[in-house]
Amino acid sequence: MRGDLQMDRRQSARLAIRSLAARLDLEHRLEAYEAWRWAGGAIEEPVLHIDDFSGIPFLVDITGVEEYQHRARLRAGAGDLYASITVPTPGYEDYCQNVLGLPPVESLTVEPVDKPLFLAGACGRGKTWSRLVSVARRAGRLTLHPFMGIQDVWALAAAIGEEAAVPVTVLAPPPPVTWVANDKALFDEVVELSLGRDQLVETFSSVQVGELAKHLETLAGRHEQVALKRLRCASAMGNAVFDSGQVLHMTPPEIEELVAEFLDRTEWQGDEAVLAVAWEQAEHSPSTQLWIPPADKGEPQLDGVYEQILVGKRKIFMGSRPSTLGDNVNRQLAEASLVVAAALQALGYVGRCSFDFLVVGDTDGDFELRFTECNGRWGGTSTPMALLDRLFPDGRPPYRARDFVHPDLVGASFVELLDRVGDEAWDRESRQGRFLFYNTGPLKGHGKLDVIALGENQAAADAALEDDLPRLWGL
Repeated sequence: MRGDLQMDRRQSARLAIRSLAARLDLEHRLEAYEAWRWAGGAIEEPVLHIDDFSGIPFLVDITGVEEYQHRARLRAGAGDLYASITVPTPGYEDYCQNVLGLPPVESLTVEPVDKPLFLAGACGRGKTWSRLVSVARRAGRLTLHPFMGIQDVWALAAAIGEEAAVPVTVLAPPPPVTWVANDKALFDEVVELSLGRDQLVETFSSVQVGELAKHLETLAGRHEQVALKRLRCASAMGNAVFDSGQVLHMTPPEIEELVAEFLDRTEWQGDEAVLAVAWEQAEHSPSTQLWIPPADKGEPQLDGVYEQILVGKRKIFMGSRPSTLGDNVNRQLAEASLVVAAALQALGYVGRCSFDFLVVGDTDGDFELRFTECNGRWGGTSTPMALLDRLFPDGRPPYRARDFVHPDLVGASFVELLDRVGDEAWDRESRQGRFLFYNTGPLKGHGKLDVIALGENQAAADAALEDDLPRLWGL
């Protein structure tokens, strides 16, 4: 009975979302991408995995982010390629093949460019371009599986297809739909149309400094904390959080100055709406991970419910673990997510997607869910999740994933750290060990890499990452 009700809710969401599709003129705008859209089903080889982060503002503020392009290696299958602007970490490819048991892939290091995050554009010239055209021509096709379906990726697909004279497919939503998911204001509309306004935090938007200041003051009168948000940022880079008491003790010109300083810091160009939001107090900020096929190829799939590890006043993402919030919370998160995913699917969204939430109230009693944003892309939770799905096809073990940063690791080599871990490094042949490593590029320059810790239960996985690994590394 519950399944029938859930299907009815998804169908209602698909119908309700038509008003947004019409307002955005999506049917007409998507026609320009029709030739390269993924039709669903098996992903045709060869595949170019390309993690171009240039569509998200302020990621340059994340330490070593230009090295994150190597996360695409974890998705690549036999015969696939992945591209990056920096060279792979010495010893890491050997680790991927001989320790994790991943198949060999081809790494394409593009020629140096002035803007290291603009990977798709860099793939369109030099030896990388020639190689991609050659691979596509020899195979008679090519699939691009990007981090995010930005315009540069689709332009690269079109250019390769034209030059090689073969079909090229993009496994991602076209840009008009990509930005419905990743634009916080548009995504709010999707949630409101699908589930109602009570599934969102109280929010106002404006392009006027004076209006934003008034909205901030109004919200401060109703909530303990308030915030300003840019629409298309990630990892809290476009957020500013204020104590309401601070705001209420300011004069209107002072609040306007506060808003103006935020807009200046985030390089606002004056034409994009900015959100003033209630910063609700919540102990838990889970996320749901989904895979969305084309609308005629089946229902969206829930791949997991996770707890996000967030730190600081701005709640910056520092890792994730499978949810321990209880069956009732997880069920409601799953049901709400699948309804909103069905609405995105009706707009033309395909591929990897995740939703972030707040759980307001008592997780063992009365609570409410609030959608905070959509990540219409691969990310810091879906990447380790997908790796473990490859390595543990019968089901993921309890685990914790996070970026590990320590000043004493600056200058260290990956091979050296792997040696220190010894038999505690998980090995696919023996199926023993507790630690897996990825995103190792920032290690030498910044003392930073990503780690997955396994355990017999969640507490053991947490302890392995927080206590045992630092001890093994002598930190």
